[in-house]
Amino acid sequence: MSVAPVDPRRVVHPPADGHGDAGVLGRRPRVAVVGGGIAGLAAATGLAERGVVVEVLEREPYLGGRVGAWSDRLPDGTAVSMGRGFHAFFRQYYNLRALLRRADPGLRRLVALDDYPLIDAEGRRDTFRGLPRTPPWNAVLFALRSPTFRPRDLAGLDPRAAAPLAAVSVPGIYEALDHVDAQSFLESINFPPAARHLAFEVFSRSFFAPPSTMSAAELATMFHIYFLGSSEGLMFDVPDDGFDTALWEPLRHYLIARGVSFRTGTLASSVQRDVGSGRFHVNHSSGGTEVDAVVLATDVPGLREIVAASDLGSVDPLPAGPDALPAWRDDIAALGSAPPFLVYRLWLDRPVRADRPPFLGTGGLDPLDNISVLDRYEHDAASWAARTGGSVVELHAYSATVPTGFDEASWTADLRSRCLARLHAIYPETAGARAVGELVQWRRDCPMFGLGDFARRPGVVTPVDGLVLAGDGIRVDLPVALMERAASTGWLAANRLLAGWGLAGHPLETVPTRGRFGPLRRAAEYAMRSR
Repeated sequence: MSVAPVDPRRVVHPPADGHGDAGVLGRRPRVAVVGGGIAGLAAATGLAERGVVVEVLEREPYLGGRVGAWSDRLPDGTAVSMGRGFHAFFRQYYNLRALLRRADPGLRRLVALDDYPLIDAEGRRDTFRGLPRTPPWNAVLFALRSPTFRPRDLAGLDPRAAAPLAAVSVPGIYEALDHVDAQSFLESINFPPAARHLAFEVFSRSFFAPPSTMSAAELATMFHIYFLGSSEGLMFDVPDDGFDTALWEPLRHYLIARGVSFRTGTLASSVQRDVGSGRFHVNHSSGGTEVDAVVLATDVPGLREIVAASDLGSVDPLPAGPDALPAWRDDIAALGSAPPFLVYRLWLDRPVRADRPPFLGTGGLDPLDNISVLDRYEHDAASWAARTGGSVVELHAYSATVPTGFDEASWTADLRSRCLARLHAIYPETAGARAVGELVQWRRDCPMFGLGDFARRPGVVTPVDGLVLAGDGIRVDLPVALMERAASTGWLAANRLLAGWGLAGHPLETVPTRGRFGPLRRAAEYAMRSR
């Protein structure tokens, strides 16, 4: 069972007030939500709970997007659960948890992992077990007990360069650091190289991009969310079964009971807006849908394709100015995707050692980024392991750019081989194991948070009335990231449409929106001004 949030300083962002049910409008508005991932499901929930008629269009046969799962089969015919890879449900993910509570009020399908160790190529190991939750002592103790960070290293840090970490505000941190890459930023602070690789690089790669190409503002915001801005700690929960079984099917049933319809396996191709009525026609592989409003909650490639193919003619003049729509289209087209990533799941004929953690992060052990032992927490995997005496292990490789001269199939096979070799070196008992089955996901659909991207990243609101965006690649001026950014933008997209109809929105919660400690924040702000 999940641990409840404890930070008394988390911030509530109240919505606009209004009517509680669309029934007062005479005709209930109809909305198409394009994308059945976290963002789309949050938007659908926010709308349906106010009596709006919602249809969700999802191109995959399953819900959850990059947190999706489905049933597959091993070579011997055994049905097993497969998914898009491990995800950590941190306690700071207030808006994602609010979504999951709709179908699981006590969050009983989330289970806490008691540690989250990290290792590097030298065998050095960091752990989050036993850290205080209260900042800044959580970060200080983590650094001082790390084998990669000696007490004298603390004295060698450049406090002026490090100042932004203590003075994070959104969007201010982006104005200060979005033009700097995360690797250069950490080097300017004088973090020891080993500490950069083992701690910060592990987290930066969770954005599916190497630190040399990722915005330092995103890294600083992440540091704020998990360390200096929150007292929830850095431990997390995981679902107790496949994402479909534990999370999305229960939420689907909750939404169906509130009138939401789902079209899975349905690809939306474009949106047309009727200038006269202001209504929308969504073209998709099952035909078309006529609605009053649209939420585009797709991944970045899908968003680019839909917007490029759409006729979004609008009433003149546009409230945001005559050039707003072309500029917005250009911003959508400019959105980047992170390098591909690999999810490699193996069903082994023997167990891993009993003391192996459920999840292990790795630094400096390219191409491997982490190892999960799924039978430690997922019912489906645990049942298979109990029947066979084996184990279910998952390997991730992020930012796996295919080198020039390689075809993708050959490169993927080579990547799997190198990840497997790393597994055998880190967990030697797996070297003699036979893979009863293996399943692979090779995807490139994560947003890129590159240098200078934030200023032109599209937000929830668009120049077209009745059309809103949601997703983890969409700008939101709140301290959120990854799955929590997806959930937050979904709720905000619903709130924007609800407010237009005079209906009440839904509150959001976040960690504090700026540096938590006044004296430290003021000192950091002074240091930043004097740089």
